[in-house]
Amino acid sequence: MSVEALPVAVSDGELIERVAARDHAAFEELHRRYVRAVLGLALRRIGDRGRAEDATQETFTAIWRSASRYDPERGPGAPWLYTVARNTIVNGLRRSPEPAVDAPEEVADAPGPSERAEASWGAWRLHPALETIPAPERRVVELAYWSGLSHSEIAAFLDIPLGTVKTRVRAALRRLAETLESELR
Repeated sequence: MSVEALPVAVSDGELIERVAARDHAAFEELHRRYVRAVLGLALRRIGDRGRAEDATQETFTAIWRSASRYDPERGPGAPWLYTVARNTIVNGLRRSPEPAVDAPEEVADAPGPSERAEASWGAWRLHPALETIPAPERRVVELAYWSGLSHSEIAAFLDIPLGTVKTRVRAALRRLAETLESELR
């Protein structure tokens, strides 16, 4: 019997009774009517689409196996079907709890080998270039970049105006850039 041959007015209970008699067309019609609703129920309970689809398939397998236990005297077919679905989903969750999620890999704060190599090469080039700039400019750069002092702190430490510190830093960085660029040519 094909799905099209089933009368439109066949109740869910009648379909379940036919499934109990191993009527494939009745099972296909029951599946067509309820697959989306069962999947929705599984998605709400499980939260993962793949696992919900598995639970939906298991639900319809359970319906096929247990249709003979449906008793129309106890109520219509839909509540029975939803009870089978709920029980199957809950039992599936008990059997295979949600898989543990691996912690996302975190980026380490420490530089990697390539960053360390680049920094080492940059330092190897920078130190000789620093020797080419005048001592007052070199001193403010060293205090700013190696000692971590702010321009205001450098001005107070060297007892010079803040504007002078800024001018020396700018000049020193410009000279360093010119020296390092000339090495690359």
